[in-house]
Amino acid sequence: MSETAPETPAIKWLTTPDLVEILDEPLGRVRRLIAEHYLIGSTRNGTFGVPSIFIVDGEPLASLRGTIIVLKDAGLTDDEAIDWLLSEQEELGRTPIAALLDGHKSPVRRIARTLA
Repeated sequence: MSETAPETPAIKWLTTPDLVEILDEPLGRVRRLIAEHYLIGSTRNGTFGVPSIFIVDGEPLASLRGTIIVLKDAGLTDDEAIDWLLSEQEELGRTPIAALLDGHKSPVRRIARTLA
């Protein structure tokens, strides 16, 4: 899993101040959302960022937390988990995040469990 993340033009990386504004939460709450795996981010671009696609209607995507936990349990780093969520998966016929956005968390998590 050493591939770099797909740099899709549709994916905007949100900084911590962006998250405070978009989520309308104080910085401490935003940090807690990240620490408790409601969101996942990376410092790969020099500044910590979270893909904007992980936020829906001003909230973290509801099915993201359980999926992040499965990926972390499988031994993936934050960067690897983000890369996996944003990369086309043959078994799904699309990216895992697209499947989650469409409400298909079970197949995503089933595939994620096989990564261990």
